[in-house]
Amino acid sequence: MPRSRHAAPQTEDDYLLSLGYEPELTRRMGGFGNFAVSFSVISVLSGCMTLFGLGLVSGGPAVMMWGWAAVGLAVLLVGMALAEVTSAYPTSGALFYMSRQLGGPRWGWLTGHLNLLGLLGGIAGIDYGAASFIAAFCGLQWGLVPTPGVILAIFAGVLLLHALLNVFGVRVVSVLNSISVWWHLLGVALIVGVLAVVPSHHQSASWVFTHFENGTGWSSPIYASAIGLLLGGYTFCGYDASAHMSEETTDARVTAPRGIVRSIWVSLLAGLVLLGGLLFAVQDYAGTAGAAVPPAQIFLDALGTTGAKALLLIVIGAQLFCGSAETTAASRMIYSFSRDGALPGSATWRRVSAAGTPVAAVWLAVAVAFVLALPSLWSATAYGAVTAINVIGMTPSYIIPVFLKLRYPEKFTPGPWTLGRWSQPVGIAAVVWVAVLTVLVCLPQRAPVTVDTFNYAPIAGLAVLALAWGWWKAAGDKFNVPVVSDPTMTKIAAEIV
Repeated sequence: MPRSRHAAPQTEDDYLLSLGYEPELTRRMGGFGNFAVSFSVISVLSGCMTLFGLGLVSGGPAVMMWGWAAVGLAVLLVGMALAEVTSAYPTSGALFYMSRQLGGPRWGWLTGHLNLLGLLGGIAGIDYGAASFIAAFCGLQWGLVPTPGVILAIFAGVLLLHALLNVFGVRVVSVLNSISVWWHLLGVALIVGVLAVVPSHHQSASWVFTHFENGTGWSSPIYASAIGLLLGGYTFCGYDASAHMSEETTDARVTAPRGIVRSIWVSLLAGLVLLGGLLFAVQDYAGTAGAAVPPAQIFLDALGTTGAKALLLIVIGAQLFCGSAETTAASRMIYSFSRDGALPGSATWRRVSAAGTPVAAVWLAVAVAFVLALPSLWSATAYGAVTAINVIGMTPSYIIPVFLKLRYPEKFTPGPWTLGRWSQPVGIAAVVWVAVLTVLVCLPQRAPVTVDTFNYAPIAGLAVLALAWGWWKAAGDKFNVPVVSDPTMTKIAAEIV
C-alpha cells in the first residue's frame, strides 16, 4: 500500500500558492466527503442500470460478471496511477493542470478540453438516464407515455434541481454526497436482498457465470465480448471528481488520492453484487433484453408492479445523487479552466460567490448539458451519442497525465501519496488499458451499421480535437496559470518553492 514519504510544506493553502493559485474556494470537505463525490459519480445504481441492456446482448451474463471484475481491476490501476499524480498537483483543474506541468501548455490545453467535454457529456448522460427512469416510474404509477418531449422536460427539471443544489455551496454538496454513499450501498443491498427472497424462480449459478449471449449482429463471439466490456468501461467514469474537489478538501494531497482509489474498489464490489443479484432474478431473458428499461422489466417480472415501483425509486434516487455530484465536478473544472483563461468568457465563469461556490460555472455546466441532449427530440440514438461523448472525452484525459509522468520522469516530484517502486509498472499497465478501452469505445456496437446503430464516439472525439485546436490558435496565448498577485502571497509562494 502507498505510504507517506514526506509532509506537505506548511499549510495546504501555502502549497496551492506554490502551484501558482490564490486560494479562493472554501476547504470544508473531509476525506469521506471527497471519496463520496467520486463514488457518487461512478454510481453503480446509475451506470449498471442504464447500460444493463447493453450487457445482455453483448456477451450476456458471463461477460457481464467476469468483464465487470476484469474492467474494475484495470480501472483500479488507472485510478492508482492518477492518484499518485493528484497527490503532487491537488488543484481544481486536476488533469489539465497536471498535463501542463508535466508536458507543457499544449498538453494541458488538450487534456482540459477532453476532460471538460467528458464531464459535460456525463451530466447529460446521467441526468437523461435519470429522466428515463423517472418516466418509466410515472408510466407504472400514472400511465404516463414516455415520449421524447416528456423525457426532455423531466430532464430539464432534473438539471434545474442539480443546479440549485450546487449553488448552495460545498457544505451542502458534501452532505448530499455522504448520504449518497449510504443510499447506494444500502440500495444495492435492498435490491439484491429483495430479488433473492421474493421471486419463486432464480437462474442457476452456472447460468449467471457462464451463459453467453450474442445479440450484437456481429458473428464473432470475441468481438461481442469486447463490446460487452463497455458496461464496465462506461460505468467506471468520474473518479477524477475527487481531484477536482482538491481545493475544497482538507489534507487534499492525501485524501484526494485516497478518494479516487477507494471510490473505484468500493464500486467494483458493489457493482459485482448488483449485477449478480439482477441476473439471478431474470425471469424472461428475451423479454428483458428487448425492454426499454431492462432492469425495470426484471423488477416487474420478479416482483410485480408495486415491488417494481419501490425498487425504481431507489434507483432514481441514486441517479439523482450521481447527477448532482457530476455537476459539482464539472463546475469546478469550468471554474479552474476559466481561471487559467482557457474558455470563452473566462472572466464570468471563474467568479466565486461569497459562499465559495463558482455559481456561474454551475449554470453553464447544466446549460451545456441540456443542449447536448436536445437531439433526443428527433433521434432515438441521441442518448448513445451523449454516452459516447462522455467516455471519449473522459477516457483519454485520465491517462494523459500518467503518460506524461512516464515520459518525463525528471519533471515529476511525488507527493505524500505515492506508489513507490510500483509507480512505473502500474502506470504502464494503466496506459495500455486506456488505449484498449479508447479503441473499444470507437468500435461499431451493432450490425448492420445504420443511422440508428452508428457509433458517434469517433466523430465526437474528432470534433473536440478540432475545436480545441481552433481555439488554441485563437486564444492559446491566454492560457496561463494566474500566478498569485498579492506581494505577500507571492513571497510566501517563492519561499515554499
